[in-house]
Amino acid sequence: MKNYVKITKPIGSFNKNLEIEGDKSLSIRWALIASQATGKSKSFNLLKSEDVLDTLNCLKKLGIKVKIFKHRCEIISKGLNSFIYKKNILLNAGNSGTLSRLLLGLLVHSKSKIKIKGDKSLSKRDFLRVTKPLNKFGANFNTNKGRLPIIIDGTTLPKPIKYFENKGSAQCKSSVMLASLNTKGITSIKAKKSRDHTELLFKSLNLPIKINKKKNYDFIKISGKKKIRPLNYRIPSDISSSAFFIVLTALSKNSKLKIKNVNINPTRIGILKILNMMGVKTKIKNMKIYKGEKIADLYVKSIKSFKAINCPAKLNSTAIDEFLLIFLIAAKADGISYFRKLSELNQKESPRLIWGSKILNKMGIRTILTKDSIKIYGNPNLKIKKKIVINNFLKDHRVFMSSVVAALSFGGKWKIFDKNSINTSFPSFLDKIKSLGAKLN
Repeated sequence: MKNYVKITKPIGSFNKNLEIEGDKSLSIRWALIASQATGKSKSFNLLKSEDVLDTLNCLKKLGIKVKIFKHRCEIISKGLNSFIYKKNILLNAGNSGTLSRLLLGLLVHSKSKIKIKGDKSLSKRDFLRVTKPLNKFGANFNTNKGRLPIIIDGTTLPKPIKYFENKGSAQCKSSVMLASLNTKGITSIKAKKSRDHTELLFKSLNLPIKINKKKNYDFIKISGKKKIRPLNYRIPSDISSSAFFIVLTALSKNSKLKIKNVNINPTRIGILKILNMMGVKTKIKNMKIYKGEKIADLYVKSIKSFKAINCPAKLNSTAIDEFLLIFLIAAKADGISYFRKLSELNQKESPRLIWGSKILNKMGIRTILTKDSIKIYGNPNLKIKKKIVINNFLKDHRVFMSSVVAALSFGGKWKIFDKNSINTSFPSFLDKIKSLGAKLN
């Protein structure tokens, strides 16, 4: 079967309603926290992507009972640090940075050595940012020059730590938070602003967590060794997945879209704020609070002109997975857009800042790229008529999906690899694109 799609003409006008699968970050966090609860936890609308399935498979190898049904998933655990496994087991995290980094936090207390590996893309990513703070709990890590594979040798007497997270990485912060669950005493974290899904889940479970929010940092204290009750959770729809359709709608002609029950956590809606600055008005309706998370229906429609911006760096962490899409809006903006302090983009599945520039250049858009910034010279009249091939990007699912949005928005004859990469986070992406009327070959 071919592992690419061909797109030879832009998408036509549409007026549709969509429902998007469960949030990937919350699906993985639910599973990991449920593995430390006492009793049976249930989830509904769990995203059944490769990253989430890899999470469940790792938990099974660690002795946790996992049952997957058509409309729900169940995890049965005996509580904190109740993993049962053979010596020197190997866990495969696949492509998931969230799984691999957060799982290391739970394994700080492992009774024997455990090896974690990942695919080619994940094995290029930095893990010292996680192993250094986790080492302070008392665990030892043997890494491949700071990368996977990693062998972890846990400690039976973990010590609470003080940790300063200065990168705005929710994965690093959450890894330490999970390690603190089974550590007697109070673990203190000073964290640069980032996604707060883990904090909200801790609160929903009434775990002893205290959060003091300041302008640039959150101060978190967690008291460990507390029994965790089962976590029953209906996973809201993923805003990162929704973003592809928001941008496609904005760039298309005479189109409207409603996306139902989307997680609009304030730490995740940077893309809505940035797009608003660029002229894309997204309406939020029917908002409600569920287990601390804000959920709402999103409405968006196409517009004819876009504004160039000097993007505030303070919004970076709240839109870190959506910048490839934001760059596409900048490509059609009137003027020069400037995005800075984005080195974290190159710590993703592929060096996304570099790939964002490459895609724009292939489209005929001029860019100026540094190690942590990009200037994009927009062309309001952009229409592509040439052939474009997108490949060799470490099978990054967001590079693939963003390229599909670009092809359907600007025209040209595109051949985009690797189609199978969407299984990492959004297996139904192409089906939903087709449901809007797109023609794919």
